[in-house]
Amino acid sequence: MPYLFTSESVSEGHPDKIADQISDALVDNFLAWDPQSKIACETLVTTGLVVLAGEVKCNTYIDVQTIARDVIKKIGYTKSEYKFEAESCAVITAIHEQSADINQGVERKIKEEQGAGDQGMMFGYATNETENYMPLALDLAHNLLLQLSAIRNEGKQMKYLRPDAKSQVTLEYGDDNKPVRIDAIVISTQHDDFAEEKAMQDRITKDVKTILIPRVIKSYPQYKHLFNDKIKYHINPTGKFVIGGPHGDTGLTGRKIIVDTYGGKGAHGGGAFSGKDPSKVDRSAAYATRHIAKNLVAGGVCDEVLVQVSYAIGVAKPTSIFVDTKGTSKLKLTDGQISTIVQEVFDMRPYFIEERLKLRQPMYSECAAYGHMGRKSETVTKEFKAADGKLKKVKVELFTWEKLDYVTKVKKAFGLK
Repeated sequence: MPYLFTSESVSEGHPDKIADQISDALVDNFLAWDPQSKIACETLVTTGLVVLAGEVKCNTYIDVQTIARDVIKKIGYTKSEYKFEAESCAVITAIHEQSADINQGVERKIKEEQGAGDQGMMFGYATNETENYMPLALDLAHNLLLQLSAIRNEGKQMKYLRPDAKSQVTLEYGDDNKPVRIDAIVISTQHDDFAEEKAMQDRITKDVKTILIPRVIKSYPQYKHLFNDKIKYHINPTGKFVIGGPHGDTGLTGRKIIVDTYGGKGAHGGGAFSGKDPSKVDRSAAYATRHIAKNLVAGGVCDEVLVQVSYAIGVAKPTSIFVDTKGTSKLKLTDGQISTIVQEVFDMRPYFIEERLKLRQPMYSECAAYGHMGRKSETVTKEFKAADGKLKKVKVELFTWEKLDYVTKVKKAFGLK
């Protein structure tokens, strides 16, 4: 039977994403000056206020207030009428040292025996329905807002746009689990005030359909046929969206974990990513299982796969590794047998995950909006400024878990050509 499936995304100006971006900017700055930092930073944003809290073990000092303000400015909250503005908002800090009880479970004299920073289960997922091995509904939802953000930052069209926005895409799948059409698209975008509400609604609706959607279609030549005049559009369905950002809704780190991962198509263990250094397996093991899943699909083991790993706090070896190929395996092996081989190819102890994916780099700010998965792996140079004004440039490899560097090893392990 055909079925509908929906995923959503939010822009970099959404309150929760502001919080995520500030938390990950703190992580990057700590790691830039001390790669062995242990960090768990949470952020709250509301009208005119940023609150930073958490636990850090680090041999350096950073100017957290300036870092937070720089993030807010970059996002676009630079006008007083937003009721949340980079230069004027208050920034309160309540960051203290990491618990020694937790630290003794993570750090070991023999680095390879590093324990997991917490208990829990983490999931990775991949599907071959898109070029980046991500679910199409989520990929479309992200792309809609990425293009909308680009239009806002270009400043040539839709000049009324403000930073806060949300999207949602509903796809119809056929009996073969392949997408056959887009059923509905929801766009809610913050905007400047208009003199007349109906004129505002008509203008935004027209611009979304004639400016935004054509830009998105160009990104999906293989799915161009999914876009047609039968799509149900819900554009600013409340009729008005002037009050937005932290003034319209309080934002917290870690409240958009499904947006951050697979849009509900895979699974999620419940732990957020942003604000955490890689000793926290909530983050590192989620990246590692995505790396496994993507290389399994790219290697021809299956068309779709869900990988789960679980840990006990302070223990290096996972308590379990689970593989579910959703009935798409190309091998004469059970999923349990596939899981056994996966464990031989990928060492899932925390130290080896950090080394394999180079997770002690200041690489996390780029993850904090538009998803941690399905992104392009590339090397960039980033600059960091210490509290004393000292500058440091660091060459960083982003999104290492998206690399297909284990395809050859996967093929060999499973006897594939």
